Amino acid sequence: MFGKKFRLFNLFGFEVSIDFSWLFLAVLIVWTLAQGLFPFYYENLRPPTYWWMGIAGAVGLFLSIVIHEFMHSLVARQFGMPMEGITLFVFGGVAQMNDEPPSAKAEFWMALIGPVASIVIGGVILLITAVFPENAIAVPVAGVLNYLGTINLILAGFNLVPAFPLDGGRVLRSALWAWKKDIRKATRIASGFGQAFSWFLIALGIFNFFGGSFIGGMWYALIGFFLMNASNMSYRQLMIKQALAGEPIKRFMNRKPVSVPSDTPLDTFIEDYVYRLHYKMFPVNGNGSPLSCISLRQVRSIPKEEWPQHTVKEYANPCSEENTISETTDALKVLAKMQKTKSTRFMVTDAQGNLQGIVTLKDLLDFISVKLDLESDDEELAQRIKQINTSE
Repeated sequence: MFGKKFRLFNLFGFEVSIDFSWLFLAVLIVWTLAQGLFPFYYENLRPPTYWWMGIAGAVGLFLSIVIHEFMHSLVARQFGMPMEGITLFVFGGVAQMNDEPPSAKAEFWMALIGPVASIVIGGVILLITAVFPENAIAVPVAGVLNYLGTINLILAGFNLVPAFPLDGGRVLRSALWAWKKDIRKATRIASGFGQAFSWFLIALGIFNFFGGSFIGGMWYALIGFFLMNASNMSYRQLMIKQALAGEPIKRFMNRKPVSVPSDTPLDTFIEDYVYRLHYKMFPVNGNGSPLSCISLRQVRSIPKEEWPQHTVKEYANPCSEENTISETTDALKVLAKMQKTKSTRFMVTDAQGNLQGIVTLKDLLDFISVKLDLESDDEELAQRIKQINTSE
């Protein structure tokens, strides 16, 4: 979901990060508020005042989203759910979970608390502006407060739409889960509502676009496409997790991996191993020495004309957590590690550090594809997994 992001701060043990895409949204919000909304509702203010109001409105919205996602994370922690942190990106924010909720009850309360927090924030802010006399609050301050109160209520209402993976869609899934006692069926139905709402937003965007509202139509369509992708991805991730749950990685590894003798010249290594097998990393057979490996990263820095003068041993690195896993590691953890490190090939070792095999992303996707073919009635999802496998 995310591209490049950077950490902002920690909030009660949760890391708050911002995706670079959110900077685009922040600029757009400031510009829209300073040049559109505030001049329309609050006339005759100085231009710099509108810009300061726009900046204050964007910062307030940022804090509101952080609080919304923080409440999700706080409730998740109460139910024992591990959370990676909170990330803001172009379409808002997300509390990043490592796993599915442990129960329908946990999902219900975790999903509901976010919109409730937004309603409380919006209600309190609007109550402040209503209680104090008009002349007690400066016009620019009142304008920003009215905007923040209103936008929080709008965000709460949007998030309560029963379209998975919006908060309302997660509330719907929790109800279906409690009723059917099957999270897979509940997710599939809730995702269907998410798909329908996505198409509605896309159609609304097209209607607005041709009706003359170019910016509004573009945002409706973009949000619709984002929700459609998020709904598909959430359902697919659940199916993958269920397929791999409880499986040790040794079940999927190749027990006869190709290793490179340590005295192999680099030019031979490239021609006979890399170009023939198309792998980017190989274990090195060191005749009794500790397990090591060599990857294209090490060779890339050496001029091609010097390859015959060097051997694999000179550039092989000892195995580390970056490229090696234990044979007892849960397959889901390996898949998560592959996604995090962008590495699709890991060496598998026993308790003594001896090489037992190699596992690749393709090995895992092959198993998932076959299992979905045999055990799932969702042929479309199984086909998508095959397409992902083909592209790897």
